[in-house]
Amino acid sequence: MAIRIRSHFHRGGRERSAAELASVIAMLGWKLSQDAIRRMRAAQFDIDIGTQYFDFVCEYLAFMLHAADRVAYRALAAGKRAAFTTALALKLAEVVEDNRDMLIAAPEPGRCHRHFIALANLRGADYAGFAYDEKEGPDFGFRRFFGSRLLDIVPQKDHAWVIDQIMEIEAPEAVKALERTLAGLFAPPGEVHRPRREGSIGE
Repeated sequence: MAIRIRSHFHRGGRERSAAELASVIAMLGWKLSQDAIRRMRAAQFDIDIGTQYFDFVCEYLAFMLHAADRVAYRALAAGKRAAFTTALALKLAEVVEDNRDMLIAAPEPGRCHRHFIALANLRGADYAGFAYDEKEGPDFGFRRFFGSRLLDIVPQKDHAWVIDQIMEIEAPEAVKALERTLAGLFAPPGEVHRPRREGSIGE
């Protein structure tokens, strides 16, 4: 199922706050994570409701967070980048917490939020050694590391193919949507970013 992604936004000449930017990307990340799970299930990967589902969503959103930070690095001043990335991490943790009942059985309040923040910090160090090119997006190592994190999530029968699925399909789909959306969000007030065509993720 394709997801329609807005690539420009009406702002009335007002600069969006870090929290507003983060809210848009967090919603995008959640929608894309659900689409990725549906696509992987259709490809016969086993991702069951419960711990597997929860861990997949958290790893996916952590990848989105650090990819978004790389885009912010080239588009925003240092202070605005830090504010945006911090706000995004907190908003993603909030999204995970708000959906905890569908992700994991009977979690204690706050547990999912804390888990995601800890994972985001851990992955920040892990992804720091990889490059993110303006034209090509995350490099081979960046994408492969993301895929390798799923080896601890999917069953043994899926190990042979899960990294390829992430590197060739899921990571590129995520980055395509992220780049398009952030180009609109990061455009200066009063300027409308118009891509060559509107598209749907998953087409």
